[in-house]
Amino acid sequence: MAPKTVFAAELAWPDYHARVGGGRTPMLIPIGSMEQHGPHMPMHVDVLLPTEFARRVAGEVGALVAPPFTYGYKSQQKSGGGNHLPGTTSLDGATLIAALRDVLKEFARHGVRQVCLVNGHFENSWFIVEGIDLALRELRWDGVTDLKVVVLSYWDFVDDATVARLYPDGFTGWDLEHGGVLETSLMLALHPELVEMERAVHHEPASFPLYDVYPVKPEWTPPSGTLSSPREASREKGEILLDVCTRGIVAALRDEFATVT
Repeated sequence: MAPKTVFAAELAWPDYHARVGGGRTPMLIPIGSMEQHGPHMPMHVDVLLPTEFARRVAGEVGALVAPPFTYGYKSQQKSGGGNHLPGTTSLDGATLIAALRDVLKEFARHGVRQVCLVNGHFENSWFIVEGIDLALRELRWDGVTDLKVVVLSYWDFVDDATVARLYPDGFTGWDLEHGGVLETSLMLALHPELVEMERAVHHEPASFPLYDVYPVKPEWTPPSGTLSSPREASREKGEILLDVCTRGIVAALRDEFATVT
């Protein structure tokens, strides 16, 4: 019989223990942020998208999905518009590292031995790595040496052929895709009721110098908060992205996790 849910927190504790106690069930942890995504989308895009990818993948590989991290590291001007924009609510790096370290250690204490961190917020990346490193180090001190952690960002599975289909007029790069075609298309496919395309702002991709300045110069960020135009976004493109990224993540976990078939 198929499990009634893939979300770990929806299980009663005896059912959870039965699933994870033997170390065979992978745990997928979505990691997002509360960050502005332009005037046409809500601020929890970076939570909704990795959570949905985790849900879809969990159903394919027999995994569970942990409650997501809903706050992330500070938005950077060249990849998220900047932490100065209203609504963006961020953690210090040390806070994110410590929280992730603690959660990984707790899942290991429960018996989990295979974890995948599904990242949906570009700026989280290096703090995720540090949290993992500290967790693995402290677990080794306690004699736990068999925890394996996979880290991925869903957009990394968009191959060149898919990029060509989605961006026939040219691709400006993932760093400028904040609030642009990729995220807007996925939201149109998954949560169209949360997208107001009539409020989307069309503008040329943001242009930044080769250096950074702190405090940031707000005038460098387009007034919309998006770094490229979402005008060419569509539900159809979102469906393509869902398929490509889900298949890519499933294949990766089948390669890395011994209990996944």
